[in-house]
Amino acid sequence: MANPNFVDYVKINCRSGNGGPGSAHFLRSRSEAKGGPDGGDGGRGGHVIARANKQLWTLLHLKYTKHVKAGHGEGGGGSLRTGANGKDKVLEMPLGTIVKNAETGELICEVTEDGQEYIIAKGGMGGRGNDHFKSATRQAPKYAQPGEEGIEEWFILELKILADVGLVGFPNAGKSTLLSVISAAKPEIADYPFTTLTPNLGMVSYRDNKSFVVADIPGIIEGAHEGKGLGLRFLRHIERNSILLFLVPADSDDIKKEYNILLNELGQYNRELLDKSKILAISKSDLLDEELKTEIKQDLPDIPYLFISSIAHMGLMELKDLIWVKLNI
Repeated sequence: MANPNFVDYVKINCRSGNGGPGSAHFLRSRSEAKGGPDGGDGGRGGHVIARANKQLWTLLHLKYTKHVKAGHGEGGGGSLRTGANGKDKVLEMPLGTIVKNAETGELICEVTEDGQEYIIAKGGMGGRGNDHFKSATRQAPKYAQPGEEGIEEWFILELKILADVGLVGFPNAGKSTLLSVISAAKPEIADYPFTTLTPNLGMVSYRDNKSFVVADIPGIIEGAHEGKGLGLRFLRHIERNSILLFLVPADSDDIKKEYNILLNELGQYNRELLDKSKILAISKSDLLDEELKTEIKQDLPDIPYLFISSIAHMGLMELKDLIWVKLNI
């Protein structure tokens, strides 16, 4: 079963607040029965704001929030009093979230650092009070501006996981097992395809108290860029990874062919993925003797590669070393 707590896509309607109307007030006091205009400005309408929150890792909290409304600005008052601004509505979201206009597909913003804020629906401006409209020829204007209306738009929120390394491989290639061994992550592991139905993140400890983050992406199959298998839903999580770690098991019929299929799926989805640093890890290599390794080496793609075994803890430190070098080039 897919983890119901992992939500990486939300469509939400956001409405910013209307600006408050300006005041058409005139000064009246015991000493001045017919004073001049002193109407204040209306307050601005509330904004709808996207804010990055490093404590969040999913959009689950927004899954059932279909409509978000910011507060309206209050009207201006006499004695040039400005109305209060409408209350802003803040949407907290995990790092790596992008916000797009649902109708046009335009990218509005992306949040990648804790505390980052972007106004995605701007509140209407408050109307100006009649004090702004006095002049030498019009000393008692009775006009004040109404507040500007807010805007209403549908937005799409998509989470793209932030990680240093993305694990890429066919279902049952051993990605979850590797992640569980080199990090504290506890992904579901079983001997059947598509065990991983949601991305898993693991913090990998390295030498001298250093660390990096690895993401276990649900298995890719041929045709994934067309939506087959788990398809497009999870390919986007690879876009932010600095390094792509391809995992192909040693008992594969053709390691190079399997790698090329994976590479083609990534390229069909987004050509920019082909420019990322790539490493090939041949998993389950405890099944191989030196003669078989030598034979396999004759027909491998021209990228850095390692023979590893998660179960036997073989080659894992060398893999970490290679990843760290790649991350710090």
